Amino acid sequence: MSNAFRSLSNLNYRLWFGGAVISNIGTWLQRTAQDWIVIAELSDKNASAVGLVVFLQFAPQILLLPVTGWTADRMDRRKLLFITQCLMAALALILGILVLSGHVELWQVCACAFALGCVAAFDAPARHAFVSDLVSEDELSNAVGLNSVSFNSARLVGPAIAGILIALIGTGWVFMINVLSFIPLLMALHLFKSRLPKVEVDNSKKTPDVAKFLDGFRYIWLHREMAVILVMSFLICSLGMNFSVYLSAMTVHVFQGHADQYGFLISMMAIGSISGALVTASRRSSPTFRFMIYVAAMFAVSCFLVAISTSFWAFAVLLILLGLSLQLFTTSTASYMQVATEKRYRGRVMAVVLATAMGSTALGAPLVGWVADFFGARWAIGVGSFSGLLAASLGFWFLRQQVNTKR
Repeated sequence: MSNAFRSLSNLNYRLWFGGAVISNIGTWLQRTAQDWIVIAELSDKNASAVGLVVFLQFAPQILLLPVTGWTADRMDRRKLLFITQCLMAALALILGILVLSGHVELWQVCACAFALGCVAAFDAPARHAFVSDLVSEDELSNAVGLNSVSFNSARLVGPAIAGILIALIGTGWVFMINVLSFIPLLMALHLFKSRLPKVEVDNSKKTPDVAKFLDGFRYIWLHREMAVILVMSFLICSLGMNFSVYLSAMTVHVFQGHADQYGFLISMMAIGSISGALVTASRRSSPTFRFMIYVAAMFAVSCFLVAISTSFWAFAVLLILLGLSLQLFTTSTASYMQVATEKRYRGRVMAVVLATAMGSTALGAPLVGWVADFFGARWAIGVGSFSGLLAASLGFWFLRQQVNTKR
């Protein structure tokens, strides 16, 4: 297992990892509180309302794609991340004040979600690419896996804590706690100012242009396996990643539960996600294309089993398998894309990868919410199984084409 944590021998990465864990816990506190206040207080237990908020939060990943990857490649990533983290903290503060004052409305939550999505669109590719500024090429795949461990460890702890805190002190104070969670990561970024060597950035062009924006797409298109994986990611993320929509719907409509049950279900899914991230981090080599196909098939099966489970506890336990398969796919995708991409293109390529994952999640959220409201929450999970089956079939088809070409 020590091999799975080898990147932590790097002091700079340890500082980053420690700050990120705390910040990620705060993020999951807010996401859980936000979803719950929408479905339980600001709408008539409407999953479509949750889907709308998810759409607004992740849609900017697509809308701002022309500039986010360019920015991650051309700006000092440490400075960029410091700015985005400060803005995220400010938005959490605004939402907390609105809730605590008793004046919060659904449109305000939607506006804050969209603003947060705009900031996160710049933060995400810079955050992923920044890891390569902290560790060596040999440690990069491991560090990517550990980033997912950090994120999903927070997803294990954060929602469970959020469910308890919502019941004890209310959603407004949960948002305020998230504001405080940004402090350790901001401190780490400040320390990096003197610890990291100056990163050379190309400022030959002061503004992003269409040609530079298309470089990420061109690079992926010229590497057809990467293009196929991107389509597979779109299929799985659009319908399978919207767990906040179908889990909240399952909680209030099928199990007649409350915020603590909702937080518990997300935490159960996170157990599998952490396991998947650890599996990826412990691998000495980057994931293969064949491995990605198998994981997509595993996701399809696990979604189907979750959808047909009848009791609350069977549903909760099977979420571990769903979280495992989903995390194996998403983490392996990020690792495969980063390792397979030349360093000078990583920011732009990762912007496309992240925009595909988050943007497809945004596009799929209203559909998943609509299915949950009109056909039932179980059917909303079932469409995820279908998307996984399509992704695996596409992968098998491409692999077969490659084999036939070589003959």
